[in-house]
Amino acid sequence: MNVSIAFCHPSGQWPDTDSADLQVVVHMTSSLPQTLRVRFAPSPTGFLHVGGARTALFNWLLARKFGGQFLLRIEDTDRQRSTDESTRAIFEGLEWLGLSWDEDVVYQGANVARHAADAHRLLESGAAYRDFTTPAETERLRAEAEARGDVYRFDRAQAMLSDEDLAARLAAGAPYAIRFKVPEGHTEWHDLVHERIAFPNKDIEDFVILRSDGTPVYNMAVVSDDIAMGITLVMRGDDHISNTPKQILLYRALGATVPQFAHVPMIHGTDGKKLSKRHGATAVGDYQHQGLLPQAMLNFLALLGWSPGDDTEVMTLAQLVDKFHVEGLQKKAAVFDTKKLEWMNGQHLALIPIAELGAVVAPLLEKAGLATVAELEARAAWYHGVLELLRVRARLTDEIVAQARPFFGETVEYDADAVSKQWRDAALTADVLQATHDALAELPAWEMVAMEERLRTLAEVRGISGGKIFQPLRVALVGLTVSPGIFDVLYYLGRDRALARIAAAVQYLRAG
Repeated sequence: MNVSIAFCHPSGQWPDTDSADLQVVVHMTSSLPQTLRVRFAPSPTGFLHVGGARTALFNWLLARKFGGQFLLRIEDTDRQRSTDESTRAIFEGLEWLGLSWDEDVVYQGANVARHAADAHRLLESGAAYRDFTTPAETERLRAEAEARGDVYRFDRAQAMLSDEDLAARLAAGAPYAIRFKVPEGHTEWHDLVHERIAFPNKDIEDFVILRSDGTPVYNMAVVSDDIAMGITLVMRGDDHISNTPKQILLYRALGATVPQFAHVPMIHGTDGKKLSKRHGATAVGDYQHQGLLPQAMLNFLALLGWSPGDDTEVMTLAQLVDKFHVEGLQKKAAVFDTKKLEWMNGQHLALIPIAELGAVVAPLLEKAGLATVAELEARAAWYHGVLELLRVRARLTDEIVAQARPFFGETVEYDADAVSKQWRDAALTADVLQATHDALAELPAWEMVAMEERLRTLAEVRGISGGKIFQPLRVALVGLTVSPGIFDVLYYLGRDRALARIAAAVQYLRAG
Protein backbone atom coordinates (compact mmCIF):
# COMPACT_ATOMS: atom_id res chain seq x y z
CA MET A 1 0.00 0.00 0.00
CA ASN A 2 1.36 3.44 -0.98
CA VAL A 3 0.91 6.46 1.25
CA SER A 4 1.06 10.10 0.13
CA ILE A 5 0.77 13.14 2.41
CA ALA A 6 -0.70 16.46 1.29
CA PHE A 7 -0.79 19.75 3.18
CA CYS A 8 -3.84 21.94 2.65
CA HIS A 9 -5.79 24.81 4.11
CA PRO A 10 -9.56 25.35 4.36
CA SER A 11 -9.20 28.46 2.19
CA GLY A 12 -7.59 26.47 -0.59
CA GLN A 13 -4.42 28.62 -0.34
CA TRP A 14 -1.01 27.37 0.73
CA PRO A 15 -0.85 28.41 4.39
CA ASP A 16 1.89 30.09 6.35
CA THR A 17 3.89 27.65 8.42
CA ASP A 18 2.55 29.24 11.57
CA SER A 19 -1.08 28.83 10.56
CA ALA A 20 -3.19 27.01 13.13
CA ASP A 21 -5.48 25.81 10.37
CA LEU A 22 -2.84 23.63 8.70
CA GLN A 23 -4.29 20.19 7.88
CA VAL A 24 -2.50 16.99 7.00
CA VAL A 25 -4.43 14.77 4.64
CA VAL A 26 -3.19 11.19 4.28
CA HIS A 27 -4.10 9.47 1.01
CA MET A 28 -3.76 5.70 1.05
CA THR A 29 -3.91 3.88 -2.26
CA SER A 30 -4.23 0.14 -2.17
CA SER A 31 -2.24 -2.09 -4.48
CA LEU A 32 -5.60 -3.32 -5.77
CA PRO A 33 -7.00 -1.91 -9.03
CA GLN A 34 -9.41 1.01 -8.63
CA THR A 35 -12.14 -0.84 -10.54
CA LEU A 36 -12.21 -4.32 -9.10
CA ARG A 37 -13.64 -7.04 -11.31
CA VAL A 38 -12.79 -10.61 -10.31
CA ARG A 39 -13.99 -13.95 -11.57
CA PHE A 40 -14.31 -17.59 -10.62
CA ALA A 41 -13.81 -19.82 -13.65
CA PRO A 42 -14.40 -23.51 -12.90
CA SER A 43 -14.34 -26.28 -15.47
CA PRO A 44 -17.57 -28.35 -15.44
CA THR A 45 -15.72 -31.66 -15.64
CA GLY A 46 -16.41 -32.61 -12.03
CA PHE A 47 -18.08 -31.36 -8.89
CA LEU A 48 -17.23 -28.13 -7.08
CA HIS A 49 -14.01 -29.03 -5.24
CA VAL A 50 -13.27 -27.45 -1.87
CA GLY A 51 -10.18 -25.84 -3.42
CA GLY A 52 -12.33 -24.22 -6.08
CA ALA A 53 -14.86 -23.12 -3.47
CA ARG A 54 -12.04 -21.51 -1.46
CA THR A 55 -10.86 -19.64 -4.57
CA ALA A 56 -14.41 -18.48 -5.27
CA LEU A 57 -14.77 -17.31 -1.67
CA PHE A 58 -11.55 -15.28 -1.72
CA ASN A 59 -12.65 -13.55 -4.94
CA TRP A 60 -16.15 -12.97 -3.57
CA LEU A 61 -14.85 -11.51 -0.29
CA LEU A 62 -12.52 -9.17 -2.15
CA ALA A 63 -15.32 -7.95 -4.40
CA ARG A 64 -17.71 -7.40 -1.50
CA LYS A 65 -15.03 -5.73 0.61
CA PHE A 66 -14.11 -3.14 -2.02
CA GLY A 67 -17.39 -2.71 -3.90
CA GLY A 68 -16.25 -4.65 -6.95
CA GLN A 69 -17.95 -7.27 -9.11
CA PHE A 70 -17.68 -11.01 -8.71
CA LEU A 71 -18.27 -12.82 -12.01
CA LEU A 72 -18.78 -16.48 -12.83
CA ARG A 73 -17.44 -18.12 -15.99
CA ILE A 74 -18.00 -21.78 -16.83
CA GLU A 75 -15.00 -22.98 -18.83
CA ASP A 76 -16.78 -25.63 -20.87
CA THR A 77 -14.61 -25.74 -23.98
CA ASP A 78 -13.69 -29.37 -23.22
CA ARG A 79 -16.88 -30.76 -24.74
CA GLN A 80 -15.98 -34.40 -24.13
CA ARG A 81 -15.50 -34.02 -20.37
CA SER A 82 -17.87 -31.15 -19.57
CA THR A 83 -21.30 -32.23 -18.29
CA ASP A 84 -24.55 -30.52 -17.38
CA GLU A 85 -24.48 -32.41 -14.08
CA SER A 86 -21.16 -30.83 -13.15
CA THR A 87 -22.40 -27.38 -14.14
CA ARG A 88 -25.46 -27.82 -11.90
CA ALA A 89 -23.22 -28.99 -9.06
CA ILE A 90 -21.12 -25.82 -9.37
CA PHE A 91 -24.22 -23.62 -9.26
CA GLU A 92 -25.73 -25.54 -6.34
CA GLY A 93 -22.47 -25.46 -4.38
CA LEU A 94 -22.03 -21.70 -4.81
CA GLU A 95 -25.68 -21.06 -4.00
CA TRP A 96 -25.50 -23.23 -0.85
CA LEU A 97 -22.46 -21.23 0.28
CA GLY A 98 -24.24 -17.97 -0.53
CA LEU A 99 -21.63 -16.80 -3.05
CA SER A 100 -23.86 -14.98 -5.49
CA TRP A 101 -22.41 -13.60 -8.72
CA ASP A 102 -23.12 -10.14 -10.09
CA GLU A 103 -23.70 -10.56 -13.83
CA ASP A 104 -24.95 -13.25 -16.20
CA VAL A 105 -22.91 -16.42 -16.22
CA VAL A 106 -20.37 -16.52 -19.07
CA TYR A 107 -20.04 -19.83 -20.88
CA GLN A 108 -16.62 -20.04 -22.44
CA GLY A 109 -17.78 -22.46 -25.13
CA ALA A 110 -20.05 -19.74 -26.55
CA ASN A 111 -17.06 -17.51 -27.24
CA VAL A 112 -14.92 -19.83 -29.37
CA ALA A 113 -15.35 -17.58 -32.43
CA ARG A 114 -13.91 -14.62 -30.50
CA HIS A 115 -11.04 -16.73 -29.20
CA ALA A 116 -10.17 -17.73 -32.77
CA ALA A 117 -10.49 -14.13 -33.97
CA ASP A 118 -8.06 -12.96 -31.29
CA ALA A 119 -5.63 -15.70 -32.28
CA HIS A 120 -5.82 -14.54 -35.90
CA ARG A 121 -5.25 -10.94 -34.79
CA LEU A 122 -1.98 -12.11 -33.26
CA LEU A 123 -1.17 -13.93 -36.48
CA GLU A 124 -1.78 -10.80 -38.55
CA SER A 125 0.30 -8.62 -36.23
CA GLY A 126 3.27 -10.98 -36.45
CA ALA A 127 3.03 -12.00 -32.80
CA ALA A 128 2.10 -15.53 -33.89
CA TYR A 129 2.71 -17.80 -36.85
CA ARG A 130 1.24 -20.82 -38.62
CA ASP A 131 2.55 -24.26 -37.74
CA PHE A 132 1.83 -26.92 -40.34
CA THR A 133 3.68 -29.62 -38.37
CA THR A 134 1.55 -32.75 -38.35
CA PRO A 135 0.96 -34.82 -35.20
CA ALA A 136 3.00 -37.62 -36.78
CA GLU A 137 5.95 -35.29 -37.34
CA THR A 138 5.69 -34.02 -33.77
CA GLU A 139 5.74 -37.55 -32.42
CA ARG A 140 8.77 -38.41 -34.56
CA LEU A 141 10.67 -35.37 -33.32
CA ARG A 142 9.72 -36.13 -29.71
CA ALA A 143 10.91 -39.74 -30.07
CA GLU A 144 14.21 -38.59 -31.57
CA ALA A 145 14.74 -36.15 -28.69
CA GLU A 146 14.02 -38.85 -26.12
CA ALA A 147 16.43 -41.20 -27.88
CA ARG A 148 19.11 -38.55 -27.47
CA GLY A 149 18.20 -38.17 -23.82
CA ASP A 150 16.79 -34.67 -24.42
CA VAL A 151 13.48 -33.11 -23.45
CA TYR A 152 11.54 -32.28 -26.60
CA ARG A 153 10.91 -28.58 -27.21
CA PHE A 154 9.31 -27.12 -30.27
CA ASP A 155 11.84 -25.39 -32.49
CA ARG A 156 10.46 -22.34 -34.30
CA ALA A 157 12.60 -23.25 -37.29
CA GLN A 158 10.40 -26.30 -37.83
CA ALA A 159 7.56 -23.99 -38.83
CA MET A 160 9.52 -21.53 -40.94
CA LEU A 161 8.41 -21.78 -44.59
CA SER A 162 9.25 -19.81 -47.69
CA ASP A 163 6.55 -17.48 -49.00
CA GLU A 164 5.97 -19.81 -51.94
CA ASP A 165 5.66 -22.91 -49.73
CA LEU A 166 3.33 -21.08 -47.35
CA ALA A 167 1.11 -19.87 -50.19
CA ALA A 168 0.96 -23.36 -51.68
CA ARG A 169 -0.06 -24.96 -48.40
CA LEU A 170 -2.73 -22.35 -47.76
CA ALA A 171 -4.05 -22.76 -51.30
CA ALA A 172 -4.22 -26.52 -50.76
CA GLY A 173 -6.16 -26.03 -47.51
CA ALA A 174 -3.50 -27.73 -45.40
CA PRO A 175 -4.43 -27.67 -41.70
CA TYR A 176 -2.28 -25.63 -39.36
CA ALA A 177 -2.12 -24.59 -35.75
CA ILE A 178 -1.29 -21.06 -34.66
CA ARG A 179 1.66 -20.69 -32.31
CA PHE A 180 2.53 -17.63 -30.25
CA LYS A 181 6.01 -16.27 -30.95
CA VAL A 182 7.58 -15.88 -27.51
CA PRO A 183 9.83 -12.79 -27.53
CA GLU A 184 13.28 -12.60 -25.99
CA GLY A 185 13.83 -11.31 -22.48
CA HIS A 186 11.86 -12.26 -19.40
CA THR A 187 8.30 -11.94 -18.14
CA GLU A 188 7.64 -10.85 -14.59
CA TRP A 189 4.82 -9.55 -12.44
CA HIS A 190 4.19 -8.50 -8.87
CA ASP A 191 1.99 -11.19 -7.38
CA LEU A 192 -0.22 -10.07 -4.49
CA VAL A 193 0.68 -13.27 -2.63
CA HIS A 194 4.18 -14.25 -3.79
CA GLU A 195 5.46 -10.74 -4.63
CA ARG A 196 7.91 -10.65 -7.57
CA ILE A 197 7.80 -13.65 -9.90
CA ALA A 198 9.87 -13.78 -13.07
CA PHE A 199 10.30 -16.31 -15.89
CA PRO A 200 13.09 -16.19 -18.51
CA ASN A 201 11.32 -16.26 -21.86
CA LYS A 202 13.91 -18.69 -23.18
CA ASP A 203 12.34 -21.29 -20.91
CA ILE A 204 8.93 -20.81 -22.55
CA GLU A 205 8.63 -22.52 -25.91
CA ASP A 206 6.41 -21.04 -28.62
CA PHE A 207 3.02 -22.34 -27.53
CA VAL A 208 -0.07 -23.22 -29.53
CA ILE A 209 -2.95 -20.77 -29.12
CA LEU A 210 -5.27 -22.22 -31.77
CA ARG A 211 -5.38 -25.88 -32.73
CA SER A 212 -5.54 -27.02 -36.32
CA ASP A 213 -9.25 -27.79 -35.87
CA GLY A 214 -9.90 -24.15 -34.99
CA THR A 215 -10.42 -24.62 -31.27
CA PRO A 216 -8.55 -22.42 -28.81
CA VAL A 217 -6.05 -23.66 -26.27
CA TYR A 218 -6.69 -22.88 -22.59
CA ASN A 219 -4.41 -19.85 -22.27
CA MET A 220 -5.82 -18.19 -25.38
CA ALA A 221 -9.43 -18.71 -24.30
CA VAL A 222 -8.77 -17.46 -20.77
CA VAL A 223 -7.04 -14.27 -21.88
CA SER A 224 -9.65 -13.53 -24.54
CA ASP A 225 -12.48 -13.98 -22.04
CA ASP A 226 -10.79 -12.02 -19.25
CA ILE A 227 -10.27 -9.09 -21.64
CA ALA A 228 -13.89 -9.23 -22.80
CA MET A 229 -15.16 -9.44 -19.21
CA GLY A 230 -12.98 -6.56 -18.05
CA ILE A 231 -11.27 -8.62 -15.35
CA THR A 232 -8.83 -6.46 -13.38
CA LEU A 233 -7.57 -9.03 -10.85
CA VAL A 234 -7.05 -12.76 -11.40
CA MET A 235 -7.00 -14.65 -8.10
CA ARG A 236 -6.55 -18.41 -8.41
CA GLY A 237 -4.56 -21.38 -7.12
CA ASP A 238 -0.78 -21.23 -7.35
CA ASP A 239 -0.80 -24.29 -9.60
CA HIS A 240 -1.56 -21.71 -12.33
CA ILE A 241 1.67 -19.76 -11.82
CA SER A 242 3.27 -21.49 -14.82
CA ASN A 243 0.39 -20.31 -17.03
CA THR A 244 0.73 -16.69 -15.99
CA PRO A 245 3.79 -15.65 -18.06
CA LYS A 246 2.15 -17.03 -21.19
CA GLN A 247 -1.05 -15.15 -20.43
CA ILE A 248 0.80 -11.90 -19.71
CA LEU A 249 2.53 -12.19 -23.09
CA LEU A 250 -0.85 -12.68 -24.76
CA TYR A 251 -2.37 -9.66 -23.01
CA ARG A 252 0.48 -7.47 -24.15
CA ALA A 253 0.45 -8.78 -27.71
CA LEU A 254 -3.30 -8.08 -27.91
CA GLY A 255 -2.75 -4.54 -26.66
CA ALA A 256 -4.79 -5.14 -23.51
CA THR A 257 -4.16 -4.02 -19.94
CA VAL A 258 -2.58 -6.82 -17.95
CA PRO A 259 -4.65 -7.58 -14.82
CA GLN A 260 -3.08 -8.04 -11.44
CA PHE A 261 -2.49 -11.59 -10.23
CA ALA A 262 -2.78 -13.29 -6.87
CA HIS A 263 -1.92 -16.97 -6.61
CA VAL A 264 -3.19 -18.56 -3.42
CA PRO A 265 -1.62 -21.69 -1.92
CA MET A 266 -2.80 -25.21 -2.63
CA ILE A 267 -4.78 -27.18 -0.08
CA HIS A 268 -3.18 -30.32 1.39
CA GLY A 269 -4.48 -33.09 3.59
CA THR A 270 -3.19 -33.57 7.12
CA ASP A 271 -0.45 -35.82 5.69
CA GLY A 272 1.01 -32.88 3.76
CA LYS A 273 -0.01 -34.23 0.35
CA LYS A 274 -2.30 -32.56 -2.16
CA LEU A 275 -5.92 -32.91 -1.10
CA SER A 276 -7.62 -35.85 -2.80
CA LYS A 277 -10.35 -38.41 -2.23
CA ARG A 278 -8.03 -40.46 -0.03
CA HIS A 279 -8.41 -37.69 2.57
CA GLY A 280 -12.21 -38.00 2.52
CA ALA A 281 -14.81 -35.90 0.77
CA THR A 282 -13.41 -33.22 -1.52
CA ALA A 283 -16.64 -31.99 -3.16
CA VAL A 284 -18.55 -29.18 -1.49
CA GLY A 285 -21.82 -31.01 -2.15
CA ASP A 286 -20.68 -33.91 0.03
CA TYR A 287 -20.26 -31.63 3.03
CA GLN A 288 -23.61 -30.01 2.34
CA HIS A 289 -25.21 -33.40 3.00
CA GLN A 290 -23.02 -34.34 5.97
CA GLY A 291 -24.59 -32.06 8.53
CA LEU A 292 -22.53 -28.91 7.96
CA LEU A 293 -23.79 -25.35 7.94
CA PRO A 294 -22.72 -23.25 4.93
CA GLN A 295 -21.50 -20.44 7.20
CA ALA A 296 -19.20 -22.89 9.00
CA MET A 297 -17.84 -24.17 5.67
CA LEU A 298 -17.19 -20.59 4.53
CA ASN A 299 -15.46 -19.74 7.80
CA PHE A 300 -13.28 -22.84 7.56
CA LEU A 301 -12.40 -22.29 3.88
CA ALA A 302 -11.49 -18.65 4.52
CA LEU A 303 -8.81 -19.71 7.00
CA LEU A 304 -7.20 -22.07 4.47
CA GLY A 305 -4.43 -19.82 3.20
CA TRP A 306 -5.59 -16.56 4.80
CA SER A 307 -5.29 -15.02 8.24
CA PRO A 308 -7.23 -12.07 9.65
CA GLY A 309 -4.06 -10.92 11.40
CA ASP A 310 -5.17 -11.86 14.90
CA ASP A 311 -6.30 -14.95 16.78
CA THR A 312 -9.91 -14.73 15.61
CA GLU A 313 -11.14 -18.04 14.22
CA VAL A 314 -14.94 -18.09 14.38
CA MET A 315 -16.40 -15.42 12.09
CA THR A 316 -19.70 -14.74 10.39
CA LEU A 317 -19.75 -13.96 6.68
CA ALA A 318 -20.17 -10.26 7.43
CA GLN A 319 -17.12 -10.38 9.70
CA LEU A 320 -15.13 -12.18 7.00
CA VAL A 321 -15.96 -9.42 4.53
CA ASP A 322 -14.95 -6.77 7.05
CA LYS A 323 -11.64 -8.44 7.97
CA PHE A 324 -10.58 -9.73 4.54
CA HIS A 325 -7.46 -8.17 3.01
CA VAL A 326 -4.87 -9.39 0.53
CA GLU A 327 -2.08 -8.83 3.03
CA GLY A 328 -3.44 -11.77 4.98
CA LEU A 329 -3.06 -14.22 2.10
CA GLN A 330 -0.35 -16.77 2.88
CA LYS A 331 2.27 -18.39 0.67
CA LYS A 332 2.49 -21.81 2.29
CA ALA A 333 0.08 -24.65 1.57
CA ALA A 334 -3.03 -24.85 3.74
CA VAL A 335 -4.11 -28.00 5.58
CA PHE A 336 -7.65 -29.33 5.31
CA ASP A 337 -8.41 -30.88 8.70
CA THR A 338 -11.86 -32.49 8.86
CA LYS A 339 -11.83 -32.49 12.66
CA LYS A 340 -11.19 -28.75 12.65
CA LEU A 341 -14.05 -28.32 10.19
CA GLU A 342 -16.43 -30.22 12.47
CA TRP A 343 -15.26 -28.15 15.43
CA MET A 344 -15.92 -25.00 13.42
CA ASN A 345 -19.38 -26.27 12.56
CA GLY A 346 -20.11 -26.85 16.23
CA GLN A 347 -19.17 -23.24 16.95
CA HIS A 348 -21.58 -22.00 14.30
CA LEU A 349 -24.34 -24.31 15.52
CA ALA A 350 -24.07 -22.49 18.83
CA LEU A 351 -24.06 -19.04 17.18
CA ILE A 352 -26.77 -19.31 14.56
CA PRO A 353 -30.15 -17.72 15.45
CA ILE A 354 -32.42 -20.45 16.75
CA ALA A 355 -35.13 -19.81 14.18
CA GLU A 356 -32.58 -20.13 11.38
CA LEU A 357 -31.25 -23.36 12.86
CA GLY A 358 -34.81 -24.62 13.20
CA ALA A 359 -35.39 -24.06 9.48
CA VAL A 360 -32.25 -26.06 8.67
CA VAL A 361 -32.98 -28.99 11.01
CA ALA A 362 -36.74 -29.32 10.44
CA PRO A 363 -36.45 -31.01 7.00
CA LEU A 364 -33.87 -33.39 8.46
CA LEU A 365 -36.23 -34.37 11.28
CA GLU A 366 -38.97 -34.90 8.72
CA LYS A 367 -36.66 -37.06 6.61
CA ALA A 368 -35.85 -39.12 9.73
CA GLY A 369 -39.58 -39.70 10.24
CA LEU A 370 -39.70 -37.92 13.60
CA ALA A 371 -42.03 -35.02 12.77
CA THR A 372 -43.23 -33.03 9.79
CA VAL A 373 -42.08 -29.50 9.15
CA ALA A 374 -45.68 -28.33 9.66
CA GLU A 375 -45.86 -30.04 13.06
CA LEU A 376 -42.65 -28.38 14.17
CA GLU A 377 -43.83 -24.98 12.97
CA ALA A 378 -47.03 -25.43 14.97
CA ARG A 379 -44.96 -26.09 18.14
CA ALA A 380 -42.20 -23.57 17.40
CA ALA A 381 -41.54 -22.53 21.01
CA TRP A 382 -41.22 -26.15 22.16
CA TYR A 383 -39.16 -27.11 19.10
CA HIS A 384 -36.74 -24.22 19.53
CA GLY A 385 -36.40 -25.06 23.20
CA VAL A 386 -35.35 -28.61 22.35
CA LEU A 387 -32.86 -27.30 19.78
CA GLU A 388 -31.33 -25.02 22.41
CA LEU A 389 -30.68 -28.09 24.55
CA LEU A 390 -29.14 -30.10 21.74
CA ARG A 391 -27.08 -27.70 19.67
CA VAL A 392 -24.47 -27.10 22.38
CA ARG A 393 -23.84 -30.86 22.44
CA ALA A 394 -23.47 -31.33 18.67
CA ARG A 395 -20.96 -30.60 15.95
CA LEU A 396 -23.15 -31.61 13.01
CA THR A 397 -26.83 -31.15 12.28
CA ASP A 398 -27.05 -34.93 11.86
CA GLU A 399 -26.01 -35.26 15.50
CA ILE A 400 -28.83 -32.92 16.51
CA VAL A 401 -31.29 -35.17 14.71
CA ALA A 402 -29.91 -38.26 16.46
CA GLN A 403 -30.05 -36.59 19.87
CA ALA A 404 -33.57 -35.29 19.20
CA ARG A 405 -35.03 -38.76 18.61
CA PRO A 406 -35.99 -39.38 22.31
CA PHE A 407 -38.09 -36.19 22.30
CA PHE A 408 -40.41 -37.64 19.67
CA GLY A 409 -42.62 -40.70 19.77
CA GLU A 410 -44.22 -42.44 22.70
CA THR A 411 -41.60 -45.10 23.44
CA VAL A 412 -37.84 -45.23 23.67
CA GLU A 413 -35.30 -47.98 23.03
CA TYR A 414 -32.92 -48.86 25.86
CA ASP A 415 -29.23 -48.98 25.04
CA ALA A 416 -27.79 -52.29 26.28
CA ASP A 417 -24.72 -50.66 27.82
CA ALA A 418 -26.91 -48.09 29.58
CA VAL A 419 -29.10 -50.85 31.03
CA SER A 420 -26.16 -52.91 32.26
CA LYS A 421 -24.53 -49.87 33.82
CA GLN A 422 -27.47 -48.09 35.44
CA TRP A 423 -30.05 -50.84 35.91
CA ARG A 424 -27.83 -53.61 37.30
CA ASP A 425 -30.17 -54.35 40.22
CA ALA A 426 -33.50 -54.63 38.45
CA ALA A 427 -35.67 -54.87 41.57
CA LEU A 428 -34.01 -51.95 43.36
CA THR A 429 -34.03 -49.78 40.21
CA ALA A 430 -37.71 -50.53 39.60
CA ASP A 431 -38.48 -49.49 43.17
CA VAL A 432 -36.53 -46.21 42.80
CA LEU A 433 -38.18 -45.42 39.46
CA GLN A 434 -41.65 -46.16 40.85
CA ALA A 435 -41.00 -43.76 43.73
CA THR A 436 -39.73 -41.20 41.22
CA HIS A 437 -42.86 -41.62 39.13
CA ASP A 438 -45.13 -41.13 42.13
CA ALA A 439 -43.21 -38.06 43.34
CA LEU A 440 -43.41 -36.38 39.94
CA ALA A 441 -47.04 -37.33 39.38
CA GLU A 442 -48.01 -35.41 42.53
CA LEU A 443 -46.61 -32.11 41.23
CA PRO A 444 -49.36 -29.52 40.67
CA ALA A 445 -47.34 -27.84 37.88
CA TRP A 446 -44.79 -29.34 35.47
CA GLU A 447 -41.96 -26.94 36.30
CA MET A 448 -38.23 -27.68 36.46
CA VAL A 449 -37.61 -26.04 39.84
CA ALA A 450 -40.44 -28.02 41.41
CA MET A 451 -39.21 -31.25 39.80
CA GLU A 452 -35.71 -30.80 41.13
CA GLU A 453 -36.92 -29.98 44.66
CA ARG A 454 -39.21 -33.02 44.72
CA LEU A 455 -36.56 -35.49 43.48
CA ARG A 456 -33.80 -34.18 45.73
CA THR A 457 -36.17 -34.51 48.68
CA LEU A 458 -36.90 -38.07 47.58
CA ALA A 459 -33.18 -38.83 47.56
CA GLU A 460 -32.78 -37.46 51.08
CA VAL A 461 -35.74 -39.48 52.37
CA ARG A 462 -34.31 -42.69 50.86
CA GLY A 463 -30.82 -41.87 52.07
CA ILE A 464 -29.19 -41.96 48.63
CA SER A 465 -27.41 -39.43 46.41
CA GLY A 466 -29.28 -37.56 43.70
CA GLY A 467 -27.31 -39.44 41.06
CA LYS A 468 -28.86 -42.73 42.23
CA ILE A 469 -32.18 -41.30 41.07
CA PHE A 470 -31.15 -39.15 38.12
CA GLN A 471 -29.06 -41.72 36.23
CA PRO A 472 -31.63 -44.57 36.22
CA LEU A 473 -34.26 -41.95 35.37
CA ARG A 474 -32.22 -40.73 32.38
CA VAL A 475 -32.16 -44.26 30.92
CA ALA A 476 -35.91 -44.55 31.44
CA LEU A 477 -36.53 -41.26 29.62
CA VAL A 478 -34.06 -41.36 26.70
CA GLY A 479 -32.63 -44.90 26.76
CA LEU A 480 -29.05 -43.61 27.14
CA THR A 481 -26.59 -42.62 29.85
CA VAL A 482 -26.04 -39.17 28.32
CA SER A 483 -28.54 -36.44 27.57
CA PRO A 484 -29.16 -32.77 28.29
CA GLY A 485 -29.93 -31.89 31.91
CA ILE A 486 -32.41 -34.37 33.38
CA PHE A 487 -34.90 -31.65 34.38
CA ASP A 488 -34.72 -30.12 30.91
CA VAL A 489 -35.49 -33.55 29.48
CA LEU A 490 -38.46 -34.01 31.82
CA TYR A 491 -39.81 -30.57 30.98
CA TYR A 492 -39.60 -30.89 27.19
CA LEU A 493 -40.94 -34.46 27.17
CA GLY A 494 -43.98 -33.17 29.00
CA ARG A 495 -45.82 -34.64 31.98
CA ASP A 496 -47.77 -37.36 30.22
CA ARG A 497 -44.93 -38.65 28.04
CA ALA A 498 -42.35 -38.53 30.83
CA LEU A 499 -44.55 -40.35 33.35
CA ALA A 500 -45.52 -42.94 30.72
CA ARG A 501 -41.85 -43.68 29.99
CA ILE A 502 -40.99 -44.05 33.66
CA ALA A 503 -43.92 -46.44 34.12
CA ALA A 504 -42.82 -48.41 31.06
CA ALA A 505 -39.31 -48.73 32.51
CA VAL A 506 -40.71 -50.02 35.81
CA GLN A 507 -42.76 -52.63 33.96
CA TYR A 508 -39.73 -53.60 31.85
CA LEU A 509 -37.57 -54.13 34.96
CA ARG A 510 -40.21 -56.04 36.92
CA ALA A 511 -40.82 -58.32 33.95
CA GLY A 512 -37.17 -59.36 34.15
